Amino acid sequence: MKYYVIAGEPSGDLHGSKLMRGISLEDPEAKFRFSGGDRMAEVAGREAMLYHYKEMSFFGFVQVAKNLRTIFSQMDNVKADIECFSPDVIILIDYPAFNLRIAKWAKSRGIKVYYYIAPKVWAWKERRVKSIRQYVDKLYTIFPFETEYFRGHGIEPTFCGNPLVDDIAECRTKLPEREEYLRELGIEDRAIVALLAGSRVSEINANLPDMVAIARRFPDVQFVVTAVSWVDGAVYSKHVEGIENVKVVVDRTQQTLAMAEAAIVTSGTATLETALMGIPEIVMYHVPWLYEKLKPYFLRIPYISLVNINLGREAVREMVCAKLDIAEAERELRSILPGGTERERMLRDFNELREMIGAEGASHRFAKDIVNSLRG
Repeated sequence: MKYYVIAGEPSGDLHGSKLMRGISLEDPEAKFRFSGGDRMAEVAGREAMLYHYKEMSFFGFVQVAKNLRTIFSQMDNVKADIECFSPDVIILIDYPAFNLRIAKWAKSRGIKVYYYIAPKVWAWKERRVKSIRQYVDKLYTIFPFETEYFRGHGIEPTFCGNPLVDDIAECRTKLPEREEYLRELGIEDRAIVALLAGSRVSEINANLPDMVAIARRFPDVQFVVTAVSWVDGAVYSKHVEGIENVKVVVDRTQQTLAMAEAAIVTSGTATLETALMGIPEIVMYHVPWLYEKLKPYFLRIPYISLVNINLGREAVREMVCAKLDIAEAERELRSILPGGTERERMLRDFNELREMIGAEGASHRFAKDIVNSLRG
């Protein structure tokens, strides 16, 4: 069968590649066409890629407004490419602003649409539920709580676990010894705190200064910023220059987490990844003053961390504010370091979370369900 896959972000590229590998195992004659990234290209070949997600990543009102002509041109080209490929199904991966428009168009053409990794409509833009209900033939969720949410809105989703569990398991098989990690990066053998400041320039500029301010209060602890290669190194270096106990490493997030005693994390998938790896964390997100005041009026859930959202309680401390209280953040971090008052309780909560999220093999289970439902 023929599968057209669309992912517009790095995480979508990662999850899409694993899904495509699973589909290939279940359907040896599978043919792919996609917009995504390098990982998906490793599965289907670069010649099967229309757009790289780097060409499609526009975030925030201003950036989107400036690039509207490009966005609409890309959308038209994707539609034309789909018609030329004539797939048995279109598989959309998150990226709702773009993908839901494709879903609406595909529905009008009678093309089957599956949505893998549901948009986070339970947090914001709930109006998108109506579009999912109208234009998506099958919805796949990766969080247990989403099942009841979508069911309550007239959609019966399929949950097979979370592919992040597979990513972590794969990473553990490739982890270096701690001594090798420290030697290669020139880090002293002392307690490590990982700093995950986000994957977008705006997030890094907003959150990393506060993280560095906290690091200044722990001169005997090594803080390691987990940088990403698609962001210019200068974005990080301008915030950490001259701070002896803060080091930047590139594309080693899971390795660094595995070596860390604790972490400070911005919101998003990284909060869940950190918890599933068993690393105590605090969640910190710098927001504009106006957002802080208006948050209760447009955010539909009480938490921003996927750990707390899934558990339904504040298992990890969230500090979402325009002006961080550094002394309070220091106390929170000390409480989750070895010997801290909250560390063991948090680790028990993480065990509960792992049971809830499910075992390894989610990507293959999702792929099997997709292939079987198409054959059926």
